[in-house]
Amino acid sequence: MALFRFSTDPPSRPLIRTQNLILRAPLATDYAAWAVLRVESREFLTPWEPVWNDDDLTRTSFRLRVKRAAREIAGDEAYSLFIIDARSETLLGGLTLGLVRRGVAQACTLGYWMGKRHAGQGHMTEAVQGALRFAFSDLALHRVEAACLPNNIPSRRLLERVGFGQEGHARAYLRINGVWADHLLYGILSSDPLPPLEKRR
Repeated sequence: MALFRFSTDPPSRPLIRTQNLILRAPLATDYAAWAVLRVESREFLTPWEPVWNDDDLTRTSFRLRVKRAAREIAGDEAYSLFIIDARSETLLGGLTLGLVRRGVAQACTLGYWMGKRHAGQGHMTEAVQGALRFAFSDLALHRVEAACLPNNIPSRRLLERVGFGQEGHARAYLRINGVWADHLLYGILSSDPLPPLEKRR
């Protein structure tokens, strides 16, 4: 049985199934689990994310997030997905294939976050492997890019483990935690060999 299965039925709800995970668009009913996970992980995530808005964790803000995700998916602009444990249905984190560029580029940008209590267990490696296969097969993209803070060693190791290669160093690339920060730039092509799928449990 294949470890990865993709579905885009209906088109606004892409679904990626891996050995242990489900990646799907956020739903309004996810608010409570999302808010709890974000609150308890705030200190853990702060060094790697933009400054949170004052209303970031409100239900209203979350509803707008859900609507925006559905609109962007329907328009083939971005694919913001929640990472769910397939057995327990627990929300683990999130992953986005964003800034989809068609035409001569056929590329997108990968971003991700993991709740503190779920970090370091191989979930994100499996999620990114599924997302890459979705990007290259279902979305027919040619290239996926990612950027990483130089001191984010776990993220650098993850990108390299799933097949990304470091391609450059961008000065003051993104405003992270209130500061314009340098980033390492990574990329992977549809023609690059993907590492074997990691089996867990």
